[in-house]
Parts: sequence; structure tokens; C-alpha cells
Amino acid sequence: MIRETIITTLGTDGVPYVAPMGVRWEGDLYLIAPFRPSTTLDNLLRSGQAVINYTDDVRVFAGCHTGRRDWPTIPAGTVSGVRLAQALAHVEIEVARWEDDELRPRIYCRALARENHAAFRGFNRAQAAVVEAAILVSRLHMLPAEKIDREMDYLRIAVEKTAGPHEREAWRWLVERVADHRRDME
Repeated sequence: MIRETIITTLGTDGVPYVAPMGVRWEGDLYLIAPFRPSTTLDNLLRSGQAVINYTDDVRVFAGCHTGRRDWPTIPAGTVSGVRLAQALAHVEIEVARWEDDELRPRIYCRALARENHAAFRGFNRAQAAVVEAAILVSRLHMLPAEKIDREMDYLRIAVEKTAGPHEREAWRWLVERVADHRRDME
């Protein structure tokens, strides 16, 4: 099972890098498998540390795929890094081992610290739709336009029926990004 999370790493300049990333569990280890090229991959392999953040603010997922990566962070407690200030929970990790791959390396990490900050009240349909749309936007260069259109049309139904202000804002960012991509392709 893949959990959609936000990974925070530090660049060589110490600036936080915030990125959505699906994470799996294999036994006691967290498995992260970013597509190349990946700033998160580079930072994680260089430093050996990162933070997995759990949030229900879908603007972070949408924002990272639409040029909005400057989310408030605070220092992590165990690793040299940061966590999202608004994270519901976070896990501080270090690389245990990794398997190189030309397309998608597999990085296995062990937890050094875990902390809960607020209750997770569940996603509404609009939040789930925004996360799915953010994943589509991350793959605009890989998927046919018809598939993007078909899936965005379907996801729009949930947004129109159940979204609050944050979900509407995030959705607008994603729709604008798809339109920008189409213009760039012309």
C-alpha cells in the first residue's frame, strides 16, 4: 500500500525542499522510490536523512506541483532537517540502504523518531480528488492529454460537490498548471 505524504529534505545550501511522495512500508522500513531526476532523491542520498510528513492540507500537494514549495517548516527533533509546521504527524528517517535504478531507485529508510501533532479527521472527497489531480499533474509529461482530461473531468465532480476553500484553491492551481502545460506544448 502506498501512502501519499510530503517529504522534507535539506539542500546543500540548507534550504528545505518540500515534495509530495508516495511511501510504502516493507517490514520495519519505509520505501521511497522517486522518479529520476529528483531533488528529493539527491538530497536524501547526500544527507541520508529526511522527514515524512502527514498532512490533510491538500494545498501542499497541489502547491508543490505548481511552483509553490515555500511551506512553513520547523526544525526536526532528531535528524538534521525540518518538518512541516502544520503536519498532523511526522516520522524522521535515515537511509538504511538503497537500490539504484535508472528510472526509479528504491530507498529503504528506518524511523528514528515519530510524533503526532493533531488528529487526522479523514479526507473528504474533494481532498482525495485534489491529491489524485496533483499526481496527474506530476505526470503531465508522461500521460496522454486525453487521459488527463478524462480523469480531471471525473475528479472535478468531487471538488464541485464537497470542496471547502482550501480544496478549491488547490484545484484552481492544478487546473491552471494543466492549461499552462497545454500552452507550452503548442
